[in-house]
Amino acid sequence: MKTGLRQEATGSSKKPPIVGFALWAILFALSNSVEAQPSTKIPKVAWLGTRPASASGPELFRRELRELGYIEGKNIVFEIRSTEGKVDRLPALADELVRLKFDILLTPSTIDALAAKNATRTIPIVFLGGGDPVVDGLVDSLARPGGNITGVPNIAPVLAGKRLELLKETIPKLARVAVLWSPHGPSSVQQWKESQLIGRELGLQLHSMEVSSADKFESAFKEATKAGSAALAVTSSPVINSYQKPIAELATKNRLPARYNRRDLSTAVG
Repeated sequence: MKTGLRQEATGSSKKPPIVGFALWAILFALSNSVEAQPSTKIPKVAWLGTRPASASGPELFRRELRELGYIEGKNIVFEIRSTEGKVDRLPALADELVRLKFDILLTPSTIDALAAKNATRTIPIVFLGGGDPVVDGLVDSLARPGGNITGVPNIAPVLAGKRLELLKETIPKLARVAVLWSPHGPSSVQQWKESQLIGRELGLQLHSMEVSSADKFESAFKEATKAGSAALAVTSSPVINSYQKPIAELATKNRLPARYNRRDLSTAVG
């Protein structure tokens, strides 16, 4: 049974707007760094995240930087620091990048950005996703963010309720939905809260699949099916995003039609 329902985003050959903005922010920060440093200094950009180093995100930025004339080893340094799904390693990696005096820290999620923020108040940080940056503690306000952080928040919490609506439309008799979320991802927590609000409006009973680490996935799926869940809604968090294929395989194994918020999750199992 194919459990992955079609995701909202269809993708295209054009780079996503979030990538375009992040590149602009990187180039802006690089220009300021170059002006403040000797002309012989090669700018250094670091990717700090919890997803595996082999994930597509870093390579996408490498490619886009090459197209703009930034060649690794020639006129730019681009390095990846990944915790490989182990959130507790983030502070140490962030501190390491600060000691190595990188010019920009690129972070793909809120929890990564918070670790970078705690490590430095001077090195520019560009975040690529997350929930409300004010609520998450990344900036003071949208009008006057202050600090050394910029980026683009995603709208996953807003879309969490819409995904439940789509599940209900796809399975009209649906009554109970398991929601996979992580307490270690601020955006994931917001998505879980939003799901509860919309779930009540739709007359759905939601089963909380709270997962704090990868070794909890299998038992969480067993509890969800034992509770009578007939479908799965997946939120976004560093832990969840780092283990896309196992999650998709467990959804298939437990015969749970799933609504994902990332295309790579919905295509993880062919």
